[in-house]
Amino acid sequence: MFEQPLPRWLAWATDPEQVRRAPFLSSSPLFTGLPRRLLARLATRFFEKVYHPGEVVFEEGDPGRALFVVVDGAVEITRATPQGSYVLNTLGPGDAFGELALIDDFPRSATARVVTPGRLLILYKSDFDALMEGNARIAVVMMRNLSRRLAIYARRPSGVTSEPGPGGSESAGPL
Repeated sequence: MFEQPLPRWLAWATDPEQVRRAPFLSSSPLFTGLPRRLLARLATRFFEKVYHPGEVVFEEGDPGRALFVVVDGAVEITRATPQGSYVLNTLGPGDAFGELALIDDFPRSATARVVTPGRLLILYKSDFDALMEGNARIAVVMMRNLSRRLAIYARRPSGVTSEPGPGGSESAGPL
């Protein structure tokens, strides 16, 4: 009997990694309000990478080129001070960081370092921009969510450096 390969879209739809990503991303506040169909489309643009303890994801001052979402493990966000490195926050599964890279070209405001073995989902700005060209709804929803996060950071009392994020972890603010 003649067997044909699965159409590309069907192969993608049955890929267990792709099937797992969309529900995982839906738990992140940055993606709140996206319908499943658009969340699945966005999920295909993420690249997954394994990190080992001590690996630097990005350094303070590096150009911002991607958004990161913690799948497994923990990531420490630090800022250099005259007294040494200051820990702003420790992020866990479901937490997103580096989100400002999607909307501006400024250097990173902190360093992100993996503290326990982990996996991160990475969305490069170029992939995000390409997706936005064909899907304005994703852009509108994500920009609204990002604006809400920025408003919370801006309204925070000047002495406060972090606030609870998803899952009870702290959120260092946009990076």
